[in-house]
Amino acid sequence: MTGWTPTWPDAVGFVGVALLIGAYAALQTGKLSSDAPAYSAANALAAVLIAFSLLFTFNAASMVIEVFWFAISLIGLYRSLKLRRANKSAQKDGAEE
Repeated sequence: MTGWTPTWPDAVGFVGVALLIGAYAALQTGKLSSDAPAYSAANALAAVLIAFSLLFTFNAASMVIEVFWFAISLIGLYRSLKLRRANKSAQKDGAEE
């Protein structure tokens, strides 16, 4: 068996994996809400970093999951920002009454 030497694309991918695991751990331990924009943003960025590493060592199945992970995370980010805006608007309207 030969030794494995990580490359810089591997390092980028591992940063993405760490971000993904960190976001999921924060969600499961209650430190981050699934409605928080940071959760969806972290997932989207993680998918981009992992997909970048896959460009250098391609794996079709992994690339497909990262593309969908990114797209779904963008939907979540849009939803959470829209919800946040609606909540701020409702608070502002309530304060004016």
